[in-house]
Amino acid sequence: MTDSPDSPHGVGSPRENDPPTGTGSPPGTGPRLGVDTVPEGDVVHRSALRLGRALDGRVLTRSDFRVPRHSTADLTGRAVLETVSRGKHLLTRVEGGLTVHTHLRMEGSWQISPAGRRLPGGDVVRLVLANAEWQAAGVRLSMVDLVSTEEEGRLVGHLGPDLLGEDWDETEAVRRLARRPETSIGVALLDQRNLAGIGTIYRAETLFLAGVSPWRPVGAVEDLGAIVSIARRLMDANKERPSRTTTGDLRPGRGTWVYGRAGRPCLRCGRRISRGEMGAQPQERLIVWCRHCQPEQPTG
Repeated sequence: MTDSPDSPHGVGSPRENDPPTGTGSPPGTGPRLGVDTVPEGDVVHRSALRLGRALDGRVLTRSDFRVPRHSTADLTGRAVLETVSRGKHLLTRVEGGLTVHTHLRMEGSWQISPAGRRLPGGDVVRLVLANAEWQAAGVRLSMVDLVSTEEEGRLVGHLGPDLLGEDWDETEAVRRLARRPETSIGVALLDQRNLAGIGTIYRAETLFLAGVSPWRPVGAVEDLGAIVSIARRLMDANKERPSRTTTGDLRPGRGTWVYGRAGRPCLRCGRRISRGEMGAQPQERLIVWCRHCQPEQPTG
């Protein structure tokens, strides 16, 4: 792949399904998140949970790789051991020391349904993994790899500390952010080599709550630890929620402080929220912020 999904520009919207709402329902059915939802670490974490409920501990009865590199691969007869998320990546480990690596990027999703149900039409399904009860169809996945489990590091070893990982290391995340003090904090937060899992929504919300402009250089940020701590708390609070909120208010238009509110009054100061693009061309990403609540220079 020539264009890494772990560049500082993040990923776009997968329109993910929500967790099951009742006993006996397929793991991963239910209402979809809004179209402005990007597959950040919380969404990928929920995808791993759904895949785990459908596949873990069960023997595969169908394995269909619809990508040229692995079109002849066949995992039928092997049991799925576990599915875990690593930042914005998914790792499905199977018997025999193999790992299926997938990445959603802009439009990808995993659709889980009872075994044998008709798959989505057209040339959109990249991978099918199924057992006697459930089938998981990887739709519009940007990356599909089959590697030795021992070689997972080749695909995810470059990532920084995972915001939702059991091995989360705030000190290491701060150290990585601080390596390039001239970089704007908005760009640095989306660089998955610094910390894994954050995207445009959590970047905007984290910096608003920290009171820091996305354009401020990393070296001028007074407390990087506070910023990564806010990002982790926000993502952790939403990792199992069917509807994402950073304000605690689930009413329409009130779930976020600045993201999705460009041109509207700031919920704190009432001034108009700004929007722009940040990052190197041609991979600029949307950035939204309140110029009053998030000064470009420290005010102390």
